[in-house]
Amino acid sequence: MSNQLGKTIETIASAIGADTRSRYGAERLAVNDQPDKKEIVTVLDKMQKVLFPAHFVSKDVGGFALEYELSSLVGEIYVTLVGQITLALIQSEAYAGADSGTRHRRAKEVARRFIETIPQIHETLKLDLAAAYEGDPAAFNHDEIILSYPGFYAITVSRIAHELHLLGVPIIPRIMTEHAHSLTGIDIHPGATIGKYFFIDHGTGVVIGETTTIGDRVKIYQGVTLGGLSTRAGQGLRNKKRHPTIENDVTIYSGASILGGETVIGEGCIIGGNAFITSSVPPHTRVSMRAPELQFKPDGFAETDKPEYWCYEI
Repeated sequence: MSNQLGKTIETIASAIGADTRSRYGAERLAVNDQPDKKEIVTVLDKMQKVLFPAHFVSKDVGGFALEYELSSLVGEIYVTLVGQITLALIQSEAYAGADSGTRHRRAKEVARRFIETIPQIHETLKLDLAAAYEGDPAAFNHDEIILSYPGFYAITVSRIAHELHLLGVPIIPRIMTEHAHSLTGIDIHPGATIGKYFFIDHGTGVVIGETTTIGDRVKIYQGVTLGGLSTRAGQGLRNKKRHPTIENDVTIYSGASILGGETVIGEGCIIGGNAFITSSVPPHTRVSMRAPELQFKPDGFAETDKPEYWCYEI
């Protein structure tokens, strides 16, 4: 390594180090003072085993050994969450200045309360599973949905993350849903409130914003955005209702965008593909885009008729 390159590297390290210390302070620089994404992902993996043991627990475990395995997994989830929530609470306004002992005690209480929600999450996901099977004629059986459907995985993670969000846990719920986003292409903010019997078909490109409220028996397709109408105000919009409300029994087809905190899609509506909606829709309404005009020409038209963008086969 040349002397000049060595000096360049030292300059870069010095500049970034100084900036980091000025932004976060020396007490926040240790890796151990930040939540560990790998540990949080292991919580999701273990939760998947607890929620669907027939599909994700080792096939060698059976009989009464299954109850032992599930007890062990829940215990491991609790211990991991206590450690990670203790770290995450540094980001909380209420606990930012608290000592580690105080944060640890709060983390134990939050982790215990989360563990108590597991049966509720399990029951809700059973309804989501039924919605996926009944709503998709391509679904062979429930096993196929649990093991392969990206929409169902994204919903599973969302249900888990939302409970932690309700308990006031910072960062960790967002790490969970962004992990699911990276795997599935489905972006559900953990703050979104989603009713029972929810189904996302295909799913790629779906976005559901933080303050979205979704009722029961709602079905959405790929490319749907339930988003904010404008983000120009930035942080000034924090804690305000920015995303739409979708009432019960609504179907939203692919590519539709529904925007704004005051926008309410009434019960029983059907929103057609590529619709762009920024105002409320009355219950039991069909919304559709006017079909574009298509032009057809018979085969064998003259060379002069070929448009400039025609692709010639070679």
